[in-house]
Amino acid sequence: MSGLKLTNVKKSFGAVEVIRGVDLDIADKEFVVFVGPSGCGKSTLLRMIAGLEQISGGDLFIGDERMNDVDPSKRGIAMVFQTYALYPHMSVRENMGFALRFAGANRAEIEGRVAEAARILELEPLLDRRPGQLSGGQRQRVAIGRAIVRHPDVFLFDEPLSNLDAELRVHMRIELARLHQELKTTIIYVTHDQVEAMTLADKIVVLRDGRIEQVGSPLELYDDPDNIFVAGFIGSPKMNFLVGTAEAGGVRLVDFPGQVIPSPVALAAGTEVTVGIRPEHFATEGSAALDVTVEIIEHLGGETYAYARDKGAELITIATDNNRTLKTGDHYSAKFDPAALLVFGKNGQRLR
Repeated sequence: MSGLKLTNVKKSFGAVEVIRGVDLDIADKEFVVFVGPSGCGKSTLLRMIAGLEQISGGDLFIGDERMNDVDPSKRGIAMVFQTYALYPHMSVRENMGFALRFAGANRAEIEGRVAEAARILELEPLLDRRPGQLSGGQRQRVAIGRAIVRHPDVFLFDEPLSNLDAELRVHMRIELARLHQELKTTIIYVTHDQVEAMTLADKIVVLRDGRIEQVGSPLELYDDPDNIFVAGFIGSPKMNFLVGTAEAGGVRLVDFPGQVIPSPVALAAGTEVTVGIRPEHFATEGSAALDVTVEIIEHLGGETYAYARDKGAELITIATDNNRTLKTGDHYSAKFDPAALLVFGKNGQRLR
């Protein structure tokens, strides 16, 4: 068993508290993604699990063993960093086998494990090349292979795709998902990219300011966010937020003062709220609508987004069912089903 448990885990650098009491259970063989904006503490938390940062408070368990004071080399983990950190004078074969050689493994074992990792990562034709002769995606696969040969209980990935171009990132996301299915081991993955989180994770942990905002499957967080931060962070393009005040019949929006839209939750008159609606919830039919003027059109081939507003209001993003006839300056009635709306209170928490 290689599940993890964090109980009230904290990290401080002097008087600065970076991780503010994290409680988290990670099941054996789960693919868990830590996601959040820069500075939220996700990489620090990963480094604490790895043993590269000391835990200031709380407890970390891997399996049934408390790991707070266990040396990183004895935790049964392997870490893949943002930078490839390959030895330029060594071949791919030598880079992948170096940790085993350093640990005193015999030659036959090293060769067997390197061959196994090369097969999984489709690196067999590249084993005799040096890093300078490889592409960025190939180097990252070598770095992953170096971790695989150790047969760890837990893999830790710290933003491993951030140095790759867009096409390679998509390819490597597929490779990582396939790798998890084949290895059937626990993976903890850090990224600031919510698309990576949505496409890779069994479970997403959304962090902000050293605290967990919400934990759940990708679709749970997308469909049922607990607060406005999670609602805005998960989803691409991001959710539209409209400020308003409750009155009889619904919510009167600040940016659309002539309209009162129905609310999916009961609200006391005078309650100040923020209403959230995702771009794809706009449709050609619906019992409510926002009348806007189109300012920018994005044709992406299979989908079309309109960026529109009413007079001096904030821009909203509308998925238009690939409407290719829309033009800049068009007046558009963005219809929607009020049941799709999410409503948040002044404190940012979801009203249900």
